[in-house]
Amino acid sequence: MTGRMQEFLESGVISAERMRAIEQNAIALGHSSLRMMESAGQALANVILSYNPSRVLILCGKGNNGGDGMVAARYLQHLDAVDVIYPDGGGPMTPETTVQASLLKHCSVTLHPIRCAADIEPLSRLFDAAEIIVDAMLGTGASGAAREPLATLVSRANASAAPIVAVDIPTPGTRAARIVSFHRPKLEGADVVDIGIPLDAEIYTGPGDLVFLPARAPGAHKGAGGEVLVIGGGPYQGAPYIAAMGALRAGADIVRIASPAYIPMPDLIYERLEGDVITKDHLETILRLVERADVVICGMGLGRASHDVVLAVAEAAEKAVFDADALVHPLPVAKETIYTPHAGEFARMTGVEPAADLVARARSVKAAATAGTILLKGPVDVVSDGKRVRFNRTGTAAMTTGGTGDLLAGVAGALFCHLPAFEAACIAAYASGRAGMRAAEERGCGMLATDVLDFIPRELFGRRAPE
Repeated sequence: MTGRMQEFLESGVISAERMRAIEQNAIALGHSSLRMMESAGQALANVILSYNPSRVLILCGKGNNGGDGMVAARYLQHLDAVDVIYPDGGGPMTPETTVQASLLKHCSVTLHPIRCAADIEPLSRLFDAAEIIVDAMLGTGASGAAREPLATLVSRANASAAPIVAVDIPTPGTRAARIVSFHRPKLEGADVVDIGIPLDAEIYTGPGDLVFLPARAPGAHKGAGGEVLVIGGGPYQGAPYIAAMGALRAGADIVRIASPAYIPMPDLIYERLEGDVITKDHLETILRLVERADVVICGMGLGRASHDVVLAVAEAAEKAVFDADALVHPLPVAKETIYTPHAGEFARMTGVEPAADLVARARSVKAAATAGTILLKGPVDVVSDGKRVRFNRTGTAAMTTGGTGDLLAGVAGALFCHLPAFEAACIAAYASGRAGMRAAEERGCGMLATDVLDFIPRELFGRRAPE
């Protein structure tokens, strides 16, 4: 199966944030950061050796980009001269780079720690003598102009006659003759080398995906977490309330629920809709609420008699998550949309039964995702926006209990307040599945959807991948 999943790998330039997510997922799978750094540094050394140099100057920073350069220095120590310049002071190195710096003390490499720009002047001869210079100062961590003492290193490297090979991304201002990127290019035109990241780290969700969650500002005001409107209920009362609580647990600050059914829950703002079902008579009230919401979640417990209302909501909403009874033809389409069907609802939406074979299932989800992002729930969830495909294998058989799908829609809605649809759907699937696994450890197959709620914040905000 794994070999057949290659078609779902993305290609082309990758963002620093997405690359960080993949690396964190790889670490969670057992592929350590030090192992990736070793592979990267060795690959970089091979590129340097292709120039057939005898004297190499490697400029390192304190981050993992610098660690890659230090590993390369070890693999180049047989050359006539390998000099490594790195900042010493002004904050610690990353743990991985600290390991590499320690190892270099036992190698045939000359180390030149610097604390300020003035420390670089005595090293001018190294820039003049170098046959190749490696820029491993900042990489994907670059932001704005380089600060001292790195700014002076950039200036001296640019003045040298030696070609400069940059690692992942040139330090701002550096005239790189060649860029070597690991796993995927971070800039157009970069040469890519493989560092052995497992396939599953990229095509499956994992803890690394949590790097996309925005941090809440210390001075954030009420409502900064987003305002969500849940529209549902009538024939079935509890479903929209589970979705609404899922949105609250996933970080939404204000959640309103528009429904004919009232269940007293003090954390929710109830907007009463008279009658037994939602009809066009309620549209004036509903559309007023839609206008103020960041995200609308619609369909849970709604029944089939309210589809005209669903379509009107879709037309008015900027962002919407449609689930359950909203997933019928004609399909509602907001400006940005997430659909969260189970297999039967997917067949109802598309006229196509999802295949048991995971590859075929993913192809059908990708083909169907023309109007928005689809999160097809199942033993392995499949998420696609029509271009990308991601899989999620968190969860447990105990989550077949009623209401867990409603909770997932609520979590997706809260995340959608701050994230693009595809990323919100992927993280919602991962975190909801993880929370379900935690709840099942205590409740087994007697687990309720409401048991999962308390574990959502822990999975989203307590297990956040390192920056």
